[in-house]
Amino acid sequence: MSRSEPLPRTVRLLLLARVVNRLGAFSLPFLTALISADHGASLTTAGLVSAAFGLATIPSRLAGGHLADRIGRRTTIVLGLCGCAVAQLAIAASASLTWAVAGAVLLGLAFELYEPPSQAIIGESVPERHRVRAFSLFSAALAAGGMGAGLLAALLGRWDLRWLFVTDAATCLACALLIRLAFPRDRPEPPGEDQDDTAVRPLRDRALLSVLATGTAYALINQQTVITLPLALARQGLPAADAGLLFTAAAATTVLAQPLIRLPCATRLTTPVALALAHLLLAAGLTGYALTRTLPALLASATVMSLGDLLVMGRIYALVTDLAPPGASGRYLAVFGTSWGIAATLAPVLGTQLLAHAGTTALWSAMAAFCLLLAALHLRVTPESARLPQRRAPRKRRSTKPVAAPSLRR
Repeated sequence: MSRSEPLPRTVRLLLLARVVNRLGAFSLPFLTALISADHGASLTTAGLVSAAFGLATIPSRLAGGHLADRIGRRTTIVLGLCGCAVAQLAIAASASLTWAVAGAVLLGLAFELYEPPSQAIIGESVPERHRVRAFSLFSAALAAGGMGAGLLAALLGRWDLRWLFVTDAATCLACALLIRLAFPRDRPEPPGEDQDDTAVRPLRDRALLSVLATGTAYALINQQTVITLPLALARQGLPAADAGLLFTAAAATTVLAQPLIRLPCATRLTTPVALALAHLLLAAGLTGYALTRTLPALLASATVMSLGDLLVMGRIYALVTDLAPPGASGRYLAVFGTSWGIAATLAPVLGTQLLAHAGTTALWSAMAAFCLLLAALHLRVTPESARLPQRRAPRKRRSTKPVAAPSLRR
């Protein structure tokens, strides 16, 4: 498959379905606002509910990987999307704070179920040399849907915040229906008795653990720019709503910069070098956040950071897929994906404390310094199998009698 050749039909259908889902994925940032406005909860209580949601996504991600490898990709995706829809409708219909909290926890338990099978479908349907491109396009598809989601949120939020959750539930069900009708039936195969032990217990794989550690650090920085940015802008004397413009600029960059991923100079980079370069770009953007106070300069910083995110997202998921033994990519991607749940739980606490006690300049400067440290670490600890250029197939890991991955073709 050449770089200009279209992606497999299964992957293209998945991208379309996730864009539909992403168009409605605007309710979560308004969860605390709904709990505070409609149920009279304090900001502290609303923050604890948000943290509870983040904690619930960790077992959700692990369950998604296990189910993806056991009962199949399509079934797990549909199950997760339907669970999200039920939870969002429960939040929208909640008559008390207790029911709203129960809906939020249920949403967290279902929220990540469909991510590992979605990523596993991409990793198993695309040749190794094109996985970076495929995962980058997946990130761009979500970003494109996110831009439309912001506009819908601005429109529906003027009526009633509950309508955000109803609409989000509707798009989850639409995505589930598309997946159910368009995807082939699951045909998962049970793992063989002599399969490599890391296929059953990914947490024993040292290479995966090193990627998980650096990935969690990256996710923590990423979540700071999402959760803390509106508060930081307000402390700088700028409208908190300007964060929406910065998010839109970042999403647009993710979409428009996709051709850069396919340039020869980018494909020749090994994964450790690409990830180090990505974190240098993130450090530059965060430094801009620390030093600038004007909207145009902040927009430029957001664009630079988005280029760094673009390099990370494509490379890191391709790397985790390459590390997984046959038949275990769902569980490997699930374990790595817990980094986002950990970050979603810790970021609000760490970010607000740094902001309150040290200020915006110190917050973004600390994050920039953290990125520089990660850039150096990637050159030292990234698994050896990732040190080949992207255009060459990564080194296969030793295994006995490989088990075929679940079939995704009719």
